Amino acid sequence: MDMQEKVLSLLERLGDVERQLGAPDVADDLENYRALTREHARLSELKEIWGELSALRRRLVSSQALLEEETDPEILEMAQEEIAEIQSLLPKAEKAVELLLVPPDPRDDCNVILELRAGTGGDEAAIFVGDCVRMYRLYADHMQWQTELLSASPSSSGGYKEYIMSVSGKGVFRFLQYEAGTHRVQRVPVTETQGRVHTSAITVALLIEPMEEEKVQIEEKDLKIDTYRASGAGGQHVNVTDSAVRITHTPSGIVVACQEERSQHKNKEKAMRVLRAKLAEKQQMQQHQEMAALRAKQIGSGDRSERIRTYNFPQNRITDHRIDLSLYKLDQVMEGDLEEISQSLVAHYYHKKLAS
Repeated sequence: MDMQEKVLSLLERLGDVERQLGAPDVADDLENYRALTREHARLSELKEIWGELSALRRRLVSSQALLEEETDPEILEMAQEEIAEIQSLLPKAEKAVELLLVPPDPRDDCNVILELRAGTGGDEAAIFVGDCVRMYRLYADHMQWQTELLSASPSSSGGYKEYIMSVSGKGVFRFLQYEAGTHRVQRVPVTETQGRVHTSAITVALLIEPMEEEKVQIEEKDLKIDTYRASGAGGQHVNVTDSAVRITHTPSGIVVACQEERSQHKNKEKAMRVLRAKLAEKQQMQQHQEMAALRAKQIGSGDRSERIRTYNFPQNRITDHRIDLSLYKLDQVMEGDLEEISQSLVAHYYHKKLAS
């Protein structure tokens, strides 16, 4: 089934959904009503974008016909300009339709916890963690998501050895789920006097934050809680009380820590959020061993040779190796323009799933 057949089939469904929403007793079943309103919103958006794409295609045909029919140089020039403009707009419109053809996943709007860690490359890797934290925060702003710092270990040279944050909002998991893995950076470090390009790497891990009803039950007796004095980069104290919290979950051996808040209670609360997410993932992995193997393969060791994406600053190029996508707009991506990459990954893995 080609794109047009899929879209027309879904637009038929839109009429059916509208009829169901118009039924007098539709709100009696709240769960079904919510599902119908979500589907209606998605299909309405598809209808609008399909209308825009169809209009662009009609304009293209009309302008191409002018080239064959007209002899007036001025009109021919205008037609050529219009064709160039339409051809620049078509790929984006087609990608938007393709993305809406990927059916929603129940986890699409789940909150996630992103963990960024410096891998090989020393100070430069830590600095790149800081750059990527900024990139994800700007992307979140663009997507109207909320971010919250959960834990950070600043590096004395700038950036972070580790940075953990939560991201929440519409479509968060849908668009961030493929960020997990090793991200390789190639650039001339600030500290490099010879102007040589260095290669460093960081790892990104992604956890789904469990919903209230899905939260793993944690027994207080299974927790070892240590408090200590929070410190900044280079060991400089940022707090004079023992407000930082380290929690060890004895049965699993998982250790989490937080020192960002001045209140010990708030630090414990944030550390517990990370712990719950890690335990929920561990539980899920035990149920789905093949997912565990896939994630281990995605995350890798943080070595330069293992990567899902390369950020090449001298060439202003970003390459996602999983889908052979190279874009020469790394400067824009580092300012949060990740949408094209995210959308391409969502569409790629959906088609891959269909093929298998």
